[in-house]
Amino acid sequence: MGFFDTILYPIQWVVAWIMYGSHQMFMALGMQPGPSFAWVLSIVALVIVIRILLIPLFFKQIKASRGMQMMQPELQAIQKKYKGKTDPSSREAMGRETMELYRKHGTNPMASCMPILLQSPIFFALFRLLYNLGNIAAGTQDPIGPIDQPVAADIENSALFGAQLSDVFLQTDDWSVRIVILFLIVAMSATTFFTQRQLTMKNMPKAALEGPMANTQKMLLYALPLIFLISGVNFPVGVLIYWTTTNLWSMGQQFYTIKRMPAPGSEAERLLKEKRAAKAAKKGILPEEEKAPEPPKPQGQRQQPVSKSRQKKKRKK
Repeated sequence: MGFFDTILYPIQWVVAWIMYGSHQMFMALGMQPGPSFAWVLSIVALVIVIRILLIPLFFKQIKASRGMQMMQPELQAIQKKYKGKTDPSSREAMGRETMELYRKHGTNPMASCMPILLQSPIFFALFRLLYNLGNIAAGTQDPIGPIDQPVAADIENSALFGAQLSDVFLQTDDWSVRIVILFLIVAMSATTFFTQRQLTMKNMPKAALEGPMANTQKMLLYALPLIFLISGVNFPVGVLIYWTTTNLWSMGQQFYTIKRMPAPGSEAERLLKEKRAAKAAKKGILPEEEKAPEPPKPQGQRQQPVSKSRQKKKRKK
């Protein structure tokens, strides 16, 4: 076992047990044992388990992202204040004011990246697990958790449209398999792009779409899918299925969150307000700004009623 596998072994062990447990569940539901589509579904189940565990972190990510969006005007003001000042005292003051701004909004630049960072070890553990299936099946490598020699052979021979879970684009000469892998690479890259675009374009106020940080996000919007498109030829089919499924989950989760709880000042918030106004108009309810103002409440002591006899006396006077 190499150095990299030694570091990732605990995570590989957890991944192996989740996949094995999911496969056992699918067999209990009537799917066939041995090499079958049930092992493909076990990778999908792995994504679901991991993403459910990361739901609390996802909401922290949303909160952090909104904090970053709301602080953009103030951050741009600080950057404008120290623009062109390169002396150490000015740079120190700029850094201090920026950190104070992060504390004020309860966010930091790394918080929005945490789900991706935490999934990276799982991604690489699955990559190494699938890569080592051949050695485990041949008996030249020790089992990983419940994945022993016969189980590894079953996983390795399980396929999606003819492409086995351990197949890699650059390591196969079968073009029917390569076409399936190319489709999965494009699907992985496309879902990565649309996931990032959904978050940046629909759930950010206009102020957050300007400035150096916004330019960096726009660059990553196109750079990450391109990186996946190029590097995908080195990924096993199982890893491509995992990452595409992860992106689809993220898109659905973000769609629900953006629709229900859009960021203030974003395009999603404008659409939500328009939708609510249209529903209110159908029910005959006026928007708050169109409602007639209530008459002012009387101030001071209430005037006491006067009897008719006293009114006549007042008139004679």
